[in-house]
Amino acid sequence: MQRIARLRELSGAKALLALKCFSTWSVFPLMCQYMDGSTSSSLHEVKLGFQKFGGETHAYSVAFAAHEIDEVLANSDKVIFNSLGQLARFGTAAHATHKPVGLRVNPGTSNSPYLLADPARPHSRLGEADPDKIAAVIDQLSGFMFHNNCENRSFESFDHMLGQIEARFGHLLQSEGIAWVSLGGGIHFCDEGYPLEQLAARLRAFADQYQVQVYLEPGEASITNSATLEVSVLDINVNGKQLAIVDSSTEAHMLDLLIYNLPARIEPNTGEHAYLVCGKTCLAGDIFGEFRFEAPLQVGDRISIQDAAGYTMVKKNWFNGVGMPSIVVARLDGTEELVQSFGFDDYVNSLS
Repeated sequence: MQRIARLRELSGAKALLALKCFSTWSVFPLMCQYMDGSTSSSLHEVKLGFQKFGGETHAYSVAFAAHEIDEVLANSDKVIFNSLGQLARFGTAAHATHKPVGLRVNPGTSNSPYLLADPARPHSRLGEADPDKIAAVIDQLSGFMFHNNCENRSFESFDHMLGQIEARFGHLLQSEGIAWVSLGGGIHFCDEGYPLEQLAARLRAFADQYQVQVYLEPGEASITNSATLEVSVLDINVNGKQLAIVDSSTEAHMLDLLIYNLPARIEPNTGEHAYLVCGKTCLAGDIFGEFRFEAPLQVGDRISIQDAAGYTMVKKNWFNGVGMPSIVVARLDGTEELVQSFGFDDYVNSLS
């Protein structure tokens, strides 16, 4: 949070929490002291941000439904449409509320190591790409959103892509009435060694050139290394390798590990004793990864899986009916507070 505050101070940009990554509202009272508001991907996220985070609430969705739009507008400060079709359908209602209206633009260039998460992938539905078509409705807009970064740890890459956006859409950014530009999330400026001052200078120069308020939408950058998934060893087995079965699941609790074929992070990951740490579901590939330990693992041992905040609690599910981890907050005064626990009734009520 202090790093985000520093970037805001140096750049003049505003920072909105991307609720699609992290929506654990029990810590919003701390986060809202360092950020300007929240941004959303659905009606439910809009309402959560408006009611629990405060500040500015930006409403965006790939597609709003007709029965949602009134609630969306009532719980937001800005609304960003994904397409010209959505703008045509709901723009009149939005303008009637005197809310700033924006449009997502797909610049056709991106930084993503995964096709699955690449917003500029072939046939992408994420934003409008034709400058001429956008120019035809420019009088209905007060801003744009460009979200084309995904786990981008390189300032040089960000700088290059922002230059491409300026080359292709700069004339639209200079249009009368355009007052703000969101550059989305996916910029890992909270990584150790990231040149925060260079990023801030580039953002300030961009804002000054086009006379716009810049917004960033940090998701993982806002919660880097801020949480662990605490698991217990339930069983030890051997099948060519040492296997440690824990009371958790990648499928149910850290779904992105499966989606992107990534290992979890367990530290220090040193020692003579190697184990495949495995989840307890029936999915054969429910594996957190292979890790090394200083001593042999025993049933009952506790393991901390690191950097477990992003895209975990927002994606958790009840696959196999596996128990859901409780949410515990370590407060700044050193106390630990159990803020939510889950049981059989939650499992039953999630079904029918």
